[in-house]
Formats: sequence, C-alpha cells, structure tokens
Amino acid sequence: MWGLLPLALLQSALLALGQVTLKISLQQIGTFSWSWQFFARTFTNVWFALCGLCFGVSSLLWMYIIKHYPLSMAYPMISLSYVMGMLAAVLIFHEHVPVTRWIGLGLIIIGVVLVVQKGY
Repeated sequence: MWGLLPLALLQSALLALGQVTLKISLQQIGTFSWSWQFFARTFTNVWFALCGLCFGVSSLLWMYIIKHYPLSMAYPMISLSYVMGMLAAVLIFHEHVPVTRWIGLGLIIIGVVLVVQKGY
C-alpha cells in the first residue's frame, strides 16, 4: 500500500492538471454567454472533458485518502496543488511570478514537510 505522501502528490497533481486543462479549455471556448452555442462549444471541448476526468479521479483518490489517513495530516497536503499550479503557470502559461509568491510557495512546502513529520 502506498503511503500518504505519494498519494497526496498524485492527488495534488491531478488537481493542478485539472486547473490547467480548465484554463486551456476556457481560452479555446471563447467569451462566456448563456447560449446553446457556448455550452455546445464547452461540452464538446476535449480539454474541458480532460479537466472533468482529472477532477473526478482526484475526488475518488481524495475519498480514499481521507478514509485511510488522519484528516489533520491529509488536508494540509492538498496545498501541494498550489505549488504545482504555480509551476504550471510559469512553465505552461509563461506567467511572471513575483518573489513574494515564491516565498509563499516555500512556506507552503515547509508547512507540508512539518505536517508529514512523525511527531504524533
């Protein structure tokens, strides 16, 4: 059986991938409107479908995690998706990230390391 950290990394990666594919799909779909054409473009977009798949699998994995591990350890691990999301923003969308956000990311990583310590 896998430990909490590998499962949390996979679940966080799926969450971040879901956000990335959602952003890509929204860029392709165009301007939002309450029209049949908009929803037809949305629900026939491959990236939107992949987004739903990522979120669905992530949710199933999350159900497994919170069933088998203490919530006080598992829940903070979700913050790894913030780290992965910001890395995706830089690597995929070529966004500029100020130093203060990198510091925040470092603090998140330090927090996760402290949470997974066997000090209980």
